[in-house]
Amino acid sequence: MNIIIPVLILNKGARLGLTPVQALLIALAFPLANGVYSLIKDKKVNFISVLGLANILFSGILTLLALGGIWFAVKEALFPLLIGVFVLASSRTKKPFFETMFLNPSIFQLDKLDAALDSEEKKKAFEKLIIRSTQYLSLSFLLSAVLNFGLSLYIFTPLSKDLTTEQKQQILNEQLSHMTAYSMVVILVPTLIFVGFIMYNAFKKTTTLTGLKMDDLMVKSTPEKN
Repeated sequence: MNIIIPVLILNKGARLGLTPVQALLIALAFPLANGVYSLIKDKKVNFISVLGLANILFSGILTLLALGGIWFAVKEALFPLLIGVFVLASSRTKKPFFETMFLNPSIFQLDKLDAALDSEEKKKAFEKLIIRSTQYLSLSFLLSAVLNFGLSLYIFTPLSKDLTTEQKQQILNEQLSHMTAYSMVVILVPTLIFVGFIMYNAFKKTTTLTGLKMDDLMVKSTPEKN
């Protein structure tokens, strides 16, 4: 809703008979609708929807203006960098981002976890673990920003001044399609490995602190009755 569908619309809009402006407006409708739905349902702004909306908006504007090369590289690096800054800043608040992601009541038995942290020393050690994991998580977005920038420079090559605006827009759409495809391997895989290590470290240190196994802390699924 926030990224994949809008990018596909921007890339394939011409084949569907859409003008660049029409494709941009339709692409923006998806993250906008998702953000409004989240606002109505959860009574709060969906940060990811806002970033998705801004990302598609910037991609569309750069395409309409037929600007390539370094402009797309900066844009592709800017958004994961902004998320990283947001995550890092949250480590200094009462609700670090990693806590929201890690302490999920549908995964953890939070009451059992709280009971196992039965001393002030353990509680402070766990809080430190959450803060440190949040900071490490912000580094994963920095890694993504660097990889995004390098891949963008490779894909979004400068456009010849002899091309018409329509030709430039068509080339940019093709380059954007390549960027989406390659980023799944070049960016997503190393980032997932990085985040996987952070999660593994957090699980391991949590079991050491509580003296419980992960099976003891995980929510047990109950079989459905016939």
